[in-house]
Order: sequence, then C-alpha cells, then structure tokens
Amino acid sequence: MITLQARAVGFVIAILISLLLVAPPVQAQGLSIIRDTEVENTIRAYAAPLFTAAGLDAEAVSVHIVNDSRLNAFVAGGLNLFVNTGLLIASDTPDEIIGVFAHETGHIAGGHLARTGQAIENATAEVILAYILGAAAIIGGGGEAAGAILASGTAIAQQSLIRYSQAQEQAADQAAVRYLESVGRSAQGMLDVFNKLEDQELLIAERQDPYLRSHPLTRDRIRFVRNFIETAQYSAVRSSTDEINAHQRLVAKLYSFLNSPGKTLRAYRKSDTSVPARYARAIAYYRIPDVKQAISEIDGLLREFPDDPWFQELKGQILFENGHIALSMAPYERAVTLRPKEALLRLGLARAQIEINNEEFTKKAIDNLLIAARAEPNYAEHWHFLGIAYARDGQLAQSSLALAESSLLRNEFVEAKYHVEKAKRGLAAGSPAFLRAEDISMAAAKGNR
Repeated sequence: MITLQARAVGFVIAILISLLLVAPPVQAQGLSIIRDTEVENTIRAYAAPLFTAAGLDAEAVSVHIVNDSRLNAFVAGGLNLFVNTGLLIASDTPDEIIGVFAHETGHIAGGHLARTGQAIENATAEVILAYILGAAAIIGGGGEAAGAILASGTAIAQQSLIRYSQAQEQAADQAAVRYLESVGRSAQGMLDVFNKLEDQELLIAERQDPYLRSHPLTRDRIRFVRNFIETAQYSAVRSSTDEINAHQRLVAKLYSFLNSPGKTLRAYRKSDTSVPARYARAIAYYRIPDVKQAISEIDGLLREFPDDPWFQELKGQILFENGHIALSMAPYERAVTLRPKEALLRLGLARAQIEINNEEFTKKAIDNLLIAARAEPNYAEHWHFLGIAYARDGQLAQSSLALAESSLLRNEFVEAKYHVEKAKRGLAAGSPAFLRAEDISMAAAKGNR
C-alpha cells in the first residue's frame, strides 16, 4: 500500500455547503485527505448500492477519507462522499457505516445538498476540503483562522450555510431505511450509530462530535428507526462474513497507520492471531521501523493469501521505503497484476521503477503512470512522478507538461505557469500536447489573479 497520504489544504475559496459538520477553527486547519485503495474500495462497496437504490449514478460517486478522529461523514459538491477516519475506526460493523451512508444518500436524493454550480461539481477533493476549512472557521467564530484561510484564496465567494432542520433529518432517515430495505440491508446499523451518539447530547457543544451538531438527534428519529426495524423484511440480516473480515481489516489498517506503533501493538497483541491483528502488527513494525519483524508478519499473511493485492502492496512499500528497491519490485508487480485497474498500485510500482534508474524500467514507469493518470486525472501525484520519469527518459517537454499538470492540481499557479512555458518551447505548435499546455497556461493565469 502507498503510504496513507494526508494532504493539507492551502487554497481556499470559502463556499459553505450543507451536510458540513462544523469543527472548531483550530482543528479545522488540520483537515486532510488520506488515500488508500483498499479502504476506498471497501467504502465504495458500501456506498454504491445505496446510490443506485436512490436512483443516482453509482459510478459517479467519489469516496474521500478525511484524517480526523471525530465521528463525521458528509457529502459535498455533487456525488463526493467524505467520511472521517474516526467514524470508520469507531464502527463495529459494516452496517453502521452503511447506515450513515444511507442517511447521507437521503440528503442528496432529497435535494437537501446545496447546489453551488459547475465549478464545485468539477472540483478536486483538495479544493472541496478547502471550502470546508473556510466554512468551519467562519461559523466557529474564529476570525483570525477564517482570515488566514480566506487570504490564501484568490476569489472569495459569498458564504452561506444551510442548516438542516429536524424535518430534513427525518426525511433523510425515511429515505435511508427505504434504501436499506431496497438493497436487502437491516437498519440496525443505523440505530446502533444513533445509540452511540445519544449519550453525546448531554455534552456541551464543543465536546460533541460534529456529526451530532449538524444532524441533531431526537427521540422521534430514534423511535422511527426502532419501529421500522420491528416490522422490516430484512431486520435480521447482518453483514456477510467476507464483509465483516474486510471491515475489520479496514479498521486495523487505519488504526495502525494513524496511531503510534506502540499503541497499535498494545491494541493488537501477539496472542491475537487473526488476520486483521497480524496486518496491524506488520504495519506497526514497518513504522518503527523494524523491517525484519514487519516482513515476517506480512510474509506469514502472504503464505496464506498469496493473491491478496493489498498484502503484496504493503510488502512492496515496506521494502521500498527501507531502501530495498529491487526487492520491492516483485510484490508491487504482483499487486498490479492482481488489480491492474487500480491507479495507486501502478503509482507504487512506478516509483520503484523510477528509483531503479534504468532506461528499461523508466519506460515501464512512464507506461504505468500514464495508465494511472488516465484513471485518476485529478490526482497530482500521478503527474508529479510522470514528470520525473519523463525527465529521466530525456523527454523534457513532456516532463514539464506533466509537472505543470501536477502544479495546477495543487493550485500552485506560479509553478504551473513556469513549467508550462518550458513545455511549450519544446512542443509542436498545434499538437494535442501543445493545446493542453495552452489550456493549463490559461487556467494558471486565471487562478493567479
């Protein structure tokens, strides 16, 4: 697996969105996105059937994981689903997360989501998070924090926040249980989340989880879900064994990457021989770093599950990040063979191929990164490493163009302009690459105003 990457947001056009859980301004500045293909796939499997049941395009949903320990999930900017690591780690079953997602889907399908125009519909996850930062600071009353965030933007939109009424929350609940019934799921997970949140109503607002503050919990809502479960067709249905196993792995993976190795090793002791516990220990040892122990744990898992792409990816990462570049190639290649459509797996392999610094492997890295960039054109890392690979291959104009793409996606407009002007000097006028360079040039100039 590629390191769970937290990307801090440095660019803000504050536009306040509904389903936004307002956080204290100091904490708001720490919002970040994490990328991990295994976790994203698990979450997407939760969300997609619900979107389909709601009559939405399940293929259009984008899943984003926010590195925040608080219980929180929300949708923004169209079909962008955000979920906090805190909610994922605190969940005991897949049904709890599915219940939350069903509720959020009810807000989308019910038209509760603020429509903010095509610019936000097309925004990258990083920019959407930037809107959240500005919103959180303003509503939280943090004048200095809000000013600092908004000052980094070049165009500040009129702010507005739609606070959901109890009627809208109830409507989303009613839609959620219909969607759950439609996909053959119990609403028990949804009720379990409500029960976890119920005690928090006694806390002062500053100590409550933000989900509760923007989704006010009432006795009527709890009673409605409980009554529905009593008569629903699928009330007794629970997650499958495979789903529970995948969820436990998700929790173990996030926990071990986001907590100290010592804390992970206390939570997942050697006496626990389950797959999630061994997975967590492999990650903890890797982060110490204790490469010998980490490889021992992951090799044990791979002997049992040789065709698991995520175990292969983790082994590649352990070896790569500890300087064993050549040895990392085989597990990375195996992971890509097992899941060839996963862009982040190709990125991991390409990084190793670049570091080998061999003409043959550099060309292979370019091929992998082009596939990754086509699959996820809005992820800056693909373009960044493609720029490096092109440079090592002597394709300097293409390198500059790729670096311009990366800078533009990061909202680094001065850098994007610099790289794109270098690219244009080496590209054939009127070629597709030259026309793309001109598009980047105009976008960078507009963003830098």
